Amino acid sequence: MRKAILIKFVQVLLAALVLNSVIFYVAASSMMLKTVRKDMLYTLESIDSILDYEEDLETRVGEMEQIAGLNQSRLTLIDGDGTVLADTGAEEKEMDNHLEREEVAMALKEGSGYATRYSDTLKENMLYVAYHSPESGVILRIAVPFSGMREYLPMLLPAAWLSFAVAVLVSLGVTDRFVTSVIRPIRDLSNEMMKVRGECMDLYFEPSPYPEINVIGATAVKMSNNVREYVTQIERERKIRQEFFSNASHELKTPITSIQGYAELLENDIVTDPAMQKDFIRRIKKEAVHMTSLINDILMISRLEAKEAEVSFSPVRIAVVVEDIRSSLEPLAASLGIFLHTDCPPLRIYANPQQIRELFMNLMSNAVKYNRPGGQVWVTVREEDGQMILKVRDNGVGIPKESLDRIFERFYRVDKGRSRKQGGTGLGLSIVKHIVNFYHGTIQVRSRVDEGSEFLVTLPVQKAEGADEEAFAEQENAD
Repeated sequence: MRKAILIKFVQVLLAALVLNSVIFYVAASSMMLKTVRKDMLYTLESIDSILDYEEDLETRVGEMEQIAGLNQSRLTLIDGDGTVLADTGAEEKEMDNHLEREEVAMALKEGSGYATRYSDTLKENMLYVAYHSPESGVILRIAVPFSGMREYLPMLLPAAWLSFAVAVLVSLGVTDRFVTSVIRPIRDLSNEMMKVRGECMDLYFEPSPYPEINVIGATAVKMSNNVREYVTQIERERKIRQEFFSNASHELKTPITSIQGYAELLENDIVTDPAMQKDFIRRIKKEAVHMTSLINDILMISRLEAKEAEVSFSPVRIAVVVEDIRSSLEPLAASLGIFLHTDCPPLRIYANPQQIRELFMNLMSNAVKYNRPGGQVWVTVREEDGQMILKVRDNGVGIPKESLDRIFERFYRVDKGRSRKQGGTGLGLSIVKHIVNFYHGTIQVRSRVDEGSEFLVTLPVQKAEGADEEAFAEQENAD
């Protein structure tokens, strides 16, 4: 890269120097021509002012070289019809009519004129300047050898080559420093990235004076941080999956072991008492129900986590759901001496009925199960600013402060013994959290030991569309 930049820079420099030299040559030649032409015109005006046209012109013109200091110049007097009256370099009788000469025609038209051309007589390039005398009507023309800047080239070339060489050397030094300042931060960034080699290391990039390179460095550092966070997230999810499978296997193994043990006792006729046999069958059924519940909860979490899975929505009447769950929990609440209080006005949301039922069931059943004899549970639902607000509060055993951050983890139990006794799977609050996230809602929990807990859930009230909207309207009319 360094070599390529140096070569390109030298090429651009040489092109700029050549272009600059051409422009200088053209501009200097033009300025020199203008200056010489102006001086020659001034000379012609001076000659015109001292020339006596009534005397012998040949004699007067012959003296013009000494008077005007013309040296190698050639003075010609031309009549208005183009006839040469006198010339310091040739016999006027031998000269052609000059009316068509460029400088003469221009002088007749504009008062003065000029032209440059090769002289066959003198065998060199000449500059001709003509002046039309306003008093006598005679055209005075002066001619001098003129080669422009070409005669100065031999003197200018050494200086030009020297300046070229100095400019190239200085530019190479400056360019080398510039290229180094550009390449160094890129090389440093490359070295930092090479250090990673699959490991989660922090990149350090020294800021450079060039904003564009700083953008590249900042982007590389940001990408490194994103990769590190992604790898950390993958590792965390791997541990969560590993822990999940381990806990699920353990939770499934316990009822399977119990079922297998009771079944073996019955199969080997070790238990002959009919009452005990019925008790074993009842326990087998209970463990099977627990295992089925656990599997259903696992499947529910899987469906919620797989957001791409298709979920059917329909109008859900919240008051009906709350009353149905209350009816199903009343036998358990009565056996534990728990009082259930519900307050739910007519409210309909557009959601998946099974998910909404799971949400209410888990919160309300937990409030009943983890309560104390004679405790109470309050369930209130209201709509506010397009949000359904569900509050489930109890005055039960409460949750320790150190456990509040973990109660939504899968298979986490605050009181493992009490949970298994109540038949819990350890997935209820995890399911609640997943359902709330699925509907882009929020969930908050406040709890103190021996004072009770309060769960506050906020879900947006979804709007039905199409056929579901018609069904929604029919339900409202029916009510």
